[in-house]
Amino acid sequence: MLIASTSVSISTTNKSIFKRCTEIAPLCFFFQGDNVNSYKTIRTDAKDEYIVKKSRFIGHIMPVTTQEQALEFIATVSKKHWDATHNVYAYILRESGIKRFSDDGEPQGTAGIPVLDVLEKTGVTDCAVVVTRYFGGIMLGAGGLVRAYSHSASIAVQAGGIVTRAMCARLKVTCDYYFYGKLSSLVPESGGVIEDTLFEDNVTLIFRMPLEIVDGFNAKLIDVSNGRYYVTKTEEFFADID
Repeated sequence: MLIASTSVSISTTNKSIFKRCTEIAPLCFFFQGDNVNSYKTIRTDAKDEYIVKKSRFIGHIMPVTTQEQALEFIATVSKKHWDATHNVYAYILRESGIKRFSDDGEPQGTAGIPVLDVLEKTGVTDCAVVVTRYFGGIMLGAGGLVRAYSHSASIAVQAGGIVTRAMCARLKVTCDYYFYGKLSSLVPESGGVIEDTLFEDNVTLIFRMPLEIVDGFNAKLIDVSNGRYYVTKTEEFFADID
């Protein structure tokens, strides 16, 4: 269930940069994520653009994890394109549960909401999109604006690339040199990623894998090693899995 709010604090620095953006109060939503163990986000910051009826639309996208990062990104793009007709934006944050958008002077519902809809439909979070428009002199109409901003957000998402991040565990196993060959094959075969190998009197393999498969892997390791070896978990964290 979404709860709407129109009051979100903005730093003094961002207020000065966002003069145009804050003239129309952006709408903010709070939501609760469906899966705390994995989520989709953008791999890297990127941009793409296209022209429709002489209007130039530039879609910018960046992975962010806090509202401060999102506002800084929006401010940077808005400052760079200070001469644009509009700098429309939307962003979604996973941990704080915030969804926010602004039409930046475009007719209500024709710009910010379509950009936010693209993020929601693609299922990405922890990212911000700014769509810059340079008006080309030909009116697009409400439907045309919705399509233009939706398409601009879509090509920005495609340019940034979608990646799945899952809650992972960093694990280590210490074994003898005879079993090392088997272990170094078993880890990637089971969905793990080897991060480091320490060669001493014995071999210690340090690797990560999605948390949800750790128990199964450990059971398999105990079985194939006849009970000699098992994993030790050192930490849990989110990491890219594709």
